[in-house]
Formats: sequence, C-alpha cells, structure tokens
Amino acid sequence: MIQNKQYRIPRAEVADTESLLKAIKTVVGQNALRWYVAQVTSEEIVIEATTVNGPPMLHFNSRADIKFFSGKSALLSIIPTGVGCRLGGYAGDAAPVTNLLASAVDYLITNPNAVNASNFIGLDSPNIVYTDGCSIDLFCQGLVDLHLPYGNRIGLIVEKSGRSQLDKVFNIVNAVRAVHGVNITDVLITEERIGGRCFENKSGAFVGTIDHPQVLLEACEKLIGRGVNAIACTSNIQDLPSDSYASHFDGQYPNPVGGVEAVISYLVTTRFGVPSAHAPLINIKELDLRSSIVDARGAGEMASTSGLACVLIGLHRAPQIRAEAKGRIADVITLKNILALVTPASCLGGTPAIQAQVYGIPIIAVRDNHTILNVTEANIELGNVIEVGSYAEAAGIVLALKRGLSLESITRPLHTLRYEALAEPFELSALQPQGEEEEQPAVEVV
Repeated sequence: MIQNKQYRIPRAEVADTESLLKAIKTVVGQNALRWYVAQVTSEEIVIEATTVNGPPMLHFNSRADIKFFSGKSALLSIIPTGVGCRLGGYAGDAAPVTNLLASAVDYLITNPNAVNASNFIGLDSPNIVYTDGCSIDLFCQGLVDLHLPYGNRIGLIVEKSGRSQLDKVFNIVNAVRAVHGVNITDVLITEERIGGRCFENKSGAFVGTIDHPQVLLEACEKLIGRGVNAIACTSNIQDLPSDSYASHFDGQYPNPVGGVEAVISYLVTTRFGVPSAHAPLINIKELDLRSSIVDARGAGEMASTSGLACVLIGLHRAPQIRAEAKGRIADVITLKNILALVTPASCLGGTPAIQAQVYGIPIIAVRDNHTILNVTEANIELGNVIEVGSYAEAAGIVLALKRGLSLESITRPLHTLRYEALAEPFELSALQPQGEEEEQPAVEVV
C-alpha cells in the first residue's frame, strides 16, 4: 500500500542539517519512497512523504570510500515536479536552460521532467545525464555513483488498454527505434490495471498513489528476468482534477500528473535498482480550455498523443546506479565531480539540497523560478547558498566555480584586506627560532 502523509518536526529539535536529516528519517521511517520539506515556520518543519508497505527495497551501502574520480566537472540541476515551477513545471520547458547549463560543464545531471515534452525532448547537448529522481536522491546521499552506459536495454510496461491505445503505443515504440536507434528489447502488456492516481498534498504539491503496485512490480520482475536494465512504464492516470488541469494548460497551476509519475519511478528504482521513468499512456485533452492554443510551456504535451516518446529516448543512456549492472560503461560520476547544485530558490527542502549542505556542495538558488513552496535559505537556514536572479546568471557562477575563481573577485564592490582589519595580526617573530633575534622588517600600514 502506498500512502501520502504529513509529518511535523518541532523546530526546537533541529539544530543543524545533520539533526534535521536524522529527525526526518526517524519520523518517515524506513519505508519512505520520497520526501521533501513542504513548509518551515518558527515553530515547526512540515515534511510531506510518500511511504510504501510491501516487498523489501534494495539496500545501498554508503560510498564514503569513493576512490574513482575522472576529473570531469559535473553539475546537478533539479526542477522539482508537481510544485508549479515557473520554468520546468510544464512540458520540457526547462530544456533551454538545461542545455545552457550543460554548456558550462562536462556533465549536467537533471531529472526527466526538465526535458520531457511527450513526443519532444530537449536533449540537445550530449552531455546531459537524464536521471530519475530516485537515483538522484541516492546519489546525493552518497549511496551510489552514476555509471554512464553506452546504451541501455529498455523494457516497456504498458498498462492493460484497448486496441486503439495499444496501436498508438506501438507506433511510438517503433518510431523511437527507427529514428533514434533506441534499444527497446521487450514490451509487456499487463493483464490488470496498475491504477495510478493523482493526490494533492496539503501544501498544494501534487504526488500520487498506486492501486495495484504488485501488477507493476511483477511486470518489472519479468522484464529484468529477460535481461533489460532500464524500465519505462506507460499507464493512464486517474483522479485528474479537470479544472486544475485546464488551469495548468493556461499557465496558472502545477502539473497534477508529475507527482504520481515520480511515485511510480521511485517504486521501480528502489525495488530493482535500475533507471526508470513513467509516461502518460494517452495525453488527456478533453478539457474546458479557454483557448485551443495553450500556454507555450505546455504545448508539447497538448500537441502529442502520448507522453511516451521522450521517456524512451531519455532512458536510452540513463545512468546505472549499480556497478554490476548489465552493459558496458563509458564513464562514472561521483560526488567528487559535482561543482554545484542548481535549483529554484523556494525549493531548498528536498534531499539534493539538504545533502548538498552535508557534503559542502554549493547550492545556486534561482529566484526567477517561482514555485508554490516557500522553503528558502532564510527559513531553512542552509549555509552554502548562492542566490541568483536567473539561469543565465547561474551559468556564469558555474563557469567561475569551474575555473576556481573566487566569487567575490567577480563582483563589486570588492572588499579590501588591510593590516589593521585582521582579527589576529600576523607576527613575523612567531616564525623565528627561539633565542635568535633578527632585525624586524618595517611594515607599512595602509
């Protein structure tokens, strides 16, 4: 059974990031698929979590003994799903800024919804590492590395559907194979419904639940037994609030679909340790829209029959999180490669942001990317945040970090160091051996 709950932690019990993480793990328990800080007040910290009861999840050991380091620069860019991101909360509309950031580093790691747009996908830069949210969370916790494959063997799970829907799915599958060269080795149609449902948390963020998770997990077991090492799933989403969905296409409301899609992919990856992603089987368009031409940010979804193509293309080279995974590996990314995390300034309560504080990774918080949340540097008190106005400014900061430039040196005014301003003035006598006296050089005070 999958449940979505709110948990409240007294603010007085949280002294720093490590105590916050400990408190979160205590309240959400071992069966949490995913969680995030939804609200912070002077009295409490509110956590919204999705938990699951069922087969045991894979256990990942700490990677504190990381030895491999390629020397390549990597950047982590997170566009949270279901929270109404102004940039990236629609249908792949964060692709341009994602490709911009990718031009500044060797590898740009991002979650699928940043570039997914149904029949369209914004993977223009070959160094974009299309990584599901669960794998990103495990990576940020130091539990796994990202093993970049030359190409994955993809298995596709299709929810039980009518003939016309299946025809559309197989045409998309064959088009992706023929045009993009994606290796889709197996397609499995379930005998029962999976039953993914939308669920809106009290914060206004969308998550989801699954009526029959065992149908999904049994299908995964069959595909993995046939040798696949990446899993795509396409199913219909129920309980879509039609008014809210129409408002989403009008550019005024979070995407209600993304939350349940995240739950499905988290369930697969935590259980089987392979990259996974979900797509709506048929994009719903029978809505009371103000205009048949929707907000440009959601046009990719409206112009596409299904959401499947982008997921299959993205999973083609999605990273593996286990060294023993089947297939040849081209490169490996570890936490030592990460220059910084880029994320909306109001979404600093997720696993990547909090773990970045633990590992001393700078967080570049983008103010322009508004969301419905208000978990900012000011109220969650992270100490490694660099606030910027836009993604263009974020790209400049990334380039400075890559060059090892002090950020102070590229801004004005530039603070001038003076002798009398030093907290503990430098004493030359401290460097001389005891018992020896030498003439002290004159020190000019400016």
